Amino acid sequence: MSATPALPVLRPGAPFPPASQAWPEHSPAPGLVAAGGALDVPSLLAAYGSGLFPWFSAGEPILWWSPDPRMVLAPARFRLHRSLRRTLQRFVRDGRCEIRMDSAFDQVITACAQAPRPGQSGTWIGPAMRRAYQALHAAGHAHSVETWVDGRLVAGLYGVGIGRMVFGESMFTTVTDGSKLALAALVAWARHHRLPLIDCQQQTGHLASLGAAPVPRGAFVEQVQALAVQPAPAWQFKPVYWTEMTLGPP
Repeated sequence: MSATPALPVLRPGAPFPPASQAWPEHSPAPGLVAAGGALDVPSLLAAYGSGLFPWFSAGEPILWWSPDPRMVLAPARFRLHRSLRRTLQRFVRDGRCEIRMDSAFDQVITACAQAPRPGQSGTWIGPAMRRAYQALHAAGHAHSVETWVDGRLVAGLYGVGIGRMVFGESMFTTVTDGSKLALAALVAWARHHRLPLIDCQQQTGHLASLGAAPVPRGAFVEQVQALAVQPAPAWQFKPVYWTEMTLGPP
C-alpha cells in the first residue's frame, strides 16, 4: 500500500492544488486536497471553480475537499416521487405558499447551521463559514432558495452559483417536505434555464433516491470549468417554472 501523500498547507491567496491530487480512497481522509488558505471571496470562487469546497469542524484548520466520485443531480433526471408530487400540487394551488430566492439568505444559512448533517454531533457551518458565505452572497455568488408559508420562512437551502454551475451546500426545514420543496424549486429553476448540473458533493441514499448519481471527479471538474465561465442566469423564481415539473395526477 502506498503512503498517504503529504497534505499541502496553503498561505492565504495561494493557488489550490489540482483536484486530482486529493488523497486517495484508502487514505485517512479520501478527497482531502489541502489545508489552510483563506475563506475570502476570491479563494472560494477559485476553489469552487476548480472542483473544491471547504468543509471543516470547530478547532480544525480550513480543509478543502474534492471527493471522487462526485455526487451530482442532473435536473432533467430529478425524481418527483408520488408523495412529493402531491405536496407540490397542493403547494402550487395554495395561495398561502411561496418560493423565494435570496430574500432571506442570512436566515437560511443560520437555520442550516443549527441543523447538523445526519451522523454529525455538531455543525460544520461555524461562524467563519457563515461570514464567508454571507460575503459570497453579497458578491452575488451564494444564493438561497426559500419555502414560505403564510409569510413565514419554514424551510430552505443555500448554495453557490458560478456562471451556469450550481453547487448545493446545505438545507433545513421546520415542516414536512419543506426542504424538498425548496430543492424541487431549484430543479424547476435550473430546468427553465437549461442548467445541466447541481453539485451535491457527497453520496447519500436520499440524494440517489431523488435522481442524483456519482460521476468521476475528472469529468466533474471538466464540466465545472466549462460551465463556470458562461453567463449566469438571474436568481429569481417565477411560479411558471413549476409547469416544467411533472405535475400530473397524484
